[in-house]
Amino acid sequence: MMNKTETLRGYARLAPVIPVVTIEDARLSIDLAQTLVEAGLPVVEVTLRTPAALDAIAAIAKAVPDAVVAAGTVLHPSQIKEVADAGAKFIVTPGTPLRLAEALAEAPIPVMPGCSTVSEAMGLSSLGFEALKFFPAMASGGAAWLKGVQGPLPKLGFCPTGGVDLANAPSLLALSNVLCVGGTWMAPQAALKAGDFKTIGTLAREAAALRPRRD
Repeated sequence: MMNKTETLRGYARLAPVIPVVTIEDARLSIDLAQTLVEAGLPVVEVTLRTPAALDAIAAIAKAVPDAVVAAGTVLHPSQIKEVADAGAKFIVTPGTPLRLAEALAEAPIPVMPGCSTVSEAMGLSSLGFEALKFFPAMASGGAAWLKGVQGPLPKLGFCPTGGVDLANAPSLLALSNVLCVGGTWMAPQAALKAGDFKTIGTLAREAAALRPRRD
């Protein structure tokens, strides 16, 4: 588990933001991933919210070697093998009930399990997970929650996602227990459906340039 944790922390250090994308048409996935990588956001979380998601993950893994593609919104143990076989480099969950957490602990690829409470974070830590998704971040306490858990849970690192945007990301990135943030704003659905990769590239470059705000 420790090697997987270090691998995951390495991915998190590649860029300040992990784009979280929902892809309706897998044919758009390669251009999207290339645009994000070229803009400085090599880690891409493809959510399993559409029938095209597994095909999109597979296409990115095969055609865009510089991308680190993650499978997001993993809800069931049966999906672990599916996403690993598709080529996902790691798994992300929005929340992590015990049965799923135990299955994820045996996953063949790294996992960033989701939590929104201290008890959930402690439970995941007890299973060996030390890099967690904090979701939905802004609705669950945002920077105040993250500051509050630094003392009692010093080994844990978080990727706050949910309600994160260009304006509030710097204050989150400034926290020592934040590895990176996740967000959807750099790949709006309207732009993606229209194939407007110029707009996506501009938004992604802004996100890639984020730096922690030291107040």
